[in-house]
Amino acid sequence: MLVLFPMQEQSDDSSEDEAAGDVDMDFMRNLFSSALGLSSAEKVLDELTLDGVARYINSGKCKNIICMVGAGISTSAGIPDFRSPETGLYANLQKYNLPYPEAIFQIDYFKKHPEPFFALARELYPGQFKPTICHYFMKMLKDKGILRRCYTQNIDTLERVAGLEGDDLIEAHGTFYTSHCVSFCCRKEYSLEWMKEKIFSDDIPKCDKCSSLVKPDIVFFGENLPARFFTSMKMDFPRCDLLIVMGTSLQVQPFASLVSRYCSSTFTFLSDLFGFGEGMDFDSDKAYRDVAHISTCDDGCLALADLLGWKVSYMSPFKDAVLSGGSVSASLWEEEQERILIHI
Repeated sequence: MLVLFPMQEQSDDSSEDEAAGDVDMDFMRNLFSSALGLSSAEKVLDELTLDGVARYINSGKCKNIICMVGAGISTSAGIPDFRSPETGLYANLQKYNLPYPEAIFQIDYFKKHPEPFFALARELYPGQFKPTICHYFMKMLKDKGILRRCYTQNIDTLERVAGLEGDDLIEAHGTFYTSHCVSFCCRKEYSLEWMKEKIFSDDIPKCDKCSSLVKPDIVFFGENLPARFFTSMKMDFPRCDLLIVMGTSLQVQPFASLVSRYCSSTFTFLSDLFGFGEGMDFDSDKAYRDVAHISTCDDGCLALADLLGWKVSYMSPFKDAVLSGGSVSASLWEEEQERILIHI
């Protein structure tokens, strides 16, 4: 599903430091104003449809798009998501004899039993999969000069493979792109190539300097998110005029709370529709900005690209396709009915 949330146009006159200092106060002010019925919602879209979103983007008023993405944008590349009942990653970890599925990503368990994680990493290691249409759609936003940032929960590095660079990305749950020694006294850094060689030679990666374990820089349970996640959101979300959420049900905090960061003149709660979290209103009498497009993530991007008049060549693992609203090999994505959201 594709959901779009337009925001009121914001001034570019204020500095980044001012935005960082005011964002929390602005959020609380908007929250209480809405709760007390004091706010006056300004409608940015001429209609709450994908067509309305496309017209908004093409108007030239939409200059700072943020994408929030999760595992659902990579399932059509062959990478399983985490929580699907039968096909998800957690449902297929019995062979590793874990005490519970999430243990494979628990830092304390990893330090004692690293073998299951590295066996899984060998199956899912970056370089074995190709980016999807969603990834290339975000690269298109960058090429058009309107992508402010992509906030991703994924660790597969496919955003980088598609052409997004370090400054374009906030890899909220870390990345395989670099690795570090787990010893606080060492913390030596290792490259993607070094880690790949170790993993595919069936070696448990150990530090050349102190012989401690070396772990890819993905965020395990029990570890903090990267500091850049928190500093960047204070700069980015006050300026966001279109938030696109794709392939995530927004169940994991603190990533899910980002949706509330850009609240302008109203604050609404959505607890049961599509399983999404608070901050979205698609169909109440007060709805004024949020758009849901229900389809696969790839098809949603194709539909929006077509409405925008954007056409970009894309090489799928199965056939050539064109990133437009046309029909693209139904067999390629029909099995993965994932979500795309766009929040303005």
